[in-house]
This record gives sequence, C-alpha cells and structure tokens, in this order.
Amino acid sequence: MDILGTSLRVCVSDLDAAIPVYERLTGAQAQRFQRGGVSVAAVGCFFLMSGPEAELSVLRKITATLAVTNVDEAVDDLKAVGGEVVAGPIAGPAGRTMVARHPDGSIFEYVDRVAIT
Repeated sequence: MDILGTSLRVCVSDLDAAIPVYERLTGAQAQRFQRGGVSVAAVGCFFLMSGPEAELSVLRKITATLAVTNVDEAVDDLKAVGGEVVAGPIAGPAGRTMVARHPDGSIFEYVDRVAIT
C-alpha cells in the first residue's frame, strides 16, 4: 500500500468562520461537501467538520484520513498486520473510503480515487 498523503480532522462550531482562516493558512481554496448530517470543507491538508454533536463524536474517533493508491490493498495490508476494517469500503465524495482499526487501537480513514465497479 502506498500512502500518498494525510488529512487532519478539525471539528469546528462555525464552518463558515473557520474556512477563511484555513484558506489563508494553507493558501488553498475550500471544497465543501456533506457527509451525512456533517458539513465538511477540505482545505489543504485539513478536513473542517461541523454538525450535530452525535455525528461529530463518532468522527472525532478517527485520527486522520490517509490517501492511498488503492483501498483494497490497504485492506489486505491491514488484515496482514492484525488490523480490522470497521466500515467500508464504500463510495465517498472523494473516492472509495473505509475506516480501519490498527492493532494498537488507532482508527484511521483510508480513501482512494478508484471507482467502484
């Protein structure tokens, strides 16, 4: 599995107020989308998230999002080292995604750009 990059998750109370701050800090323009009841803005290496506390509390358990070349390879590699898939793989707004628990208990989201056939 090749890890191409990492996105950090930041829960904010006011997404509209947070976006200009992160755009200025990163020099990147926000790309907005919904994930269930949560509004998300991808700004550089950050995922800014705002929404109902019940949904944010679940998302806070995920340490970071890792961009990989192929989620299926990530699944195989994680299982080989004793990790477990918690959710997915499923289609998401940025590509296929899955959530996995590493053997040490850390939880990460993995995302790729491979279309589901």
